[in-house]
Amino acid sequence: EGDRGYIQEISGVNIIPFIYLGAKHMVTGYDHILFLFGVIFFLYRLKDVGLYVSLFALGHSITMLLGVYFNIGINSYLIDAIIGLSVVYKAMDNLGAFQSWFGFQPNTKAATIIFGFCHGFGLSSKIIEYNISPDGLVPNLLAFNVGVEIGQLGIVLVVASLLAAIRRRSEWLGLRVAMAGSVVVIAAGAYWFVERVFYPSGL
Repeated sequence: EGDRGYIQEISGVNIIPFIYLGAKHMVTGYDHILFLFGVIFFLYRLKDVGLYVSLFALGHSITMLLGVYFNIGINSYLIDAIIGLSVVYKAMDNLGAFQSWFGFQPNTKAATIIFGFCHGFGLSSKIIEYNISPDGLVPNLLAFNVGVEIGQLGIVLVVASLLAAIRRRSEWLGLRVAMAGSVVVIAAGAYWFVERVFYPSGL
C-alpha cells in the first residue's frame, strides 16, 4: 500500500525509485522466483543459465512495457493462474514428464520466452492498477524493468552458486536436490493455480 500511494503521488522521471521498486517486486514475487528456480535447476553451464534467463527476461520485458504503455490489462486471477501453470510446466519438463508420457520434448527455449510473455502481462496488469502518471511513463517503466533484472540476476546468482557448490561435493546429491526442488515447485505452482481458479477470494 505504501508503494501504491507513493507511485500515485509522484510524476515526472524518477529513475532510482522505480529501479528500487522493480528490484523489490522481483525479490518478493514468488511467481518469478519459482519459475527461475525451475529454469536453472538442471542447467550446468553458466552460458546456458544466461541464455534461458535472458529469454525469460526478454519475454516479460516486452509485454510489461507494451501492456502498461497501451493500457492492456488482463484479469489478475487469470494471469496468475497461467503463471502457476507455467511453473508446473517447467518443473515437469525438468523431470522428463513430457518425454515419458507423450514421447516428445517441447522446445524449452520457446516455452521460456512464451511464459515470459505471460509473466510480463502479470506485471503490467499490477502496474496499471497503480494508476501511474503518464508524465515520465516510459523512462520510469524502463527503470522499473532494470530493477526487475537486477533482482532477477541476484536470485539467479545465489541459486546457481548454491547448486554448483552442491554438485562439486556430490553430483548424485546435486541431481537429487534438483529433482526434489522440481517436485516442490510443481506442488507450489499447482496450489497457486487451484487457488486462483477455484478460490479467487482466498482458501
